[in-house]
Amino acid sequence: MNKYILLFIKGLAMGAVNKIPGVSGGTVAFITGIYEDLINSIKKINFNSFKILFNKGFRDFYEEVNGKFLIVVFSGVIASFFSVSLLLDRLIQEYELYVYGLFFGMIVGSFYVIYYQLERLNYKTFIGILIGLSIGLLISFVEDFQVTDSNLIIFISGIIAISGMILPGLSGSYLLLLMGSYTLIMVDSVNALYFTLTDIFSLNFDFIYDTGRIYLLKVILFFTLGSVVGLIFLSNILSTLLKKYRSITISIIVGFIAGSLIGVWPWKIEAIDGKISWFFPNLLIIETWLTLFYIFIGILFVVLLERFANKH
Repeated sequence: MNKYILLFIKGLAMGAVNKIPGVSGGTVAFITGIYEDLINSIKKINFNSFKILFNKGFRDFYEEVNGKFLIVVFSGVIASFFSVSLLLDRLIQEYELYVYGLFFGMIVGSFYVIYYQLERLNYKTFIGILIGLSIGLLISFVEDFQVTDSNLIIFISGIIAISGMILPGLSGSYLLLLMGSYTLIMVDSVNALYFTLTDIFSLNFDFIYDTGRIYLLKVILFFTLGSVVGLIFLSNILSTLLKKYRSITISIIVGFIAGSLIGVWPWKIEAIDGKISWFFPNLLIIETWLTLFYIFIGILFVVLLERFANKH
């Protein structure tokens, strides 16, 4: 198989799992053997590479940042974003409880995976866990917590969400789910962009009068800008943190996931005023056991995926 076709397929896989809370695109990059090339290529998009662009031209810049590699990988990521988004939209509409049960299981599984990345447990990592736990609990229980109030916050959420592409084990989609904007950003706005592109290719421009569509396009624009900025800067920041302060960084992530699990509990009721109440399910109905089954499948999937990554 042509190596670029294979690279495109790997990008498809990364994009697909990046939309699934609890699963990291970085983990798939590890499994498929492109993680190091991905990080190194992204890190090369810096001040020096732009100097090359302006002084020597696009061709030298393209070679400096390993442009062909990045274009092929991210073409796969973008293509899968649209296809997976349409599927998730349908599944959430018809099987919301089961979908979020699967998501919850994947997040529990990711907690297990990241916890065992801790090299040692001492007072520093314990403090890190407490810090992460406090942040997670604060976000989970604060009322009216939203990330969709302004363009700036959507931009910042793009920076946060792209972390799953850079840091194996950390799911950017999970963070969006916790913040209450997963469906808006990862499903509704992506679908709006897809339908808009379809309309444009069909020479149908009626969407410009659709205020709802325009709002969603604005959301995806600011989210994408944040993701691009995050992709460039986080690749350098996270690389430095993991090299110099790996244990503390991982411990904060572990605490954060533990503290925020309640925020993605499948059994909850949202009142008209937006306030969410959690409840324990009725064990006498088949729907509960089906949801528990999907939770188990979610845990198993993430744990087995990580073990496969470690072997290879």
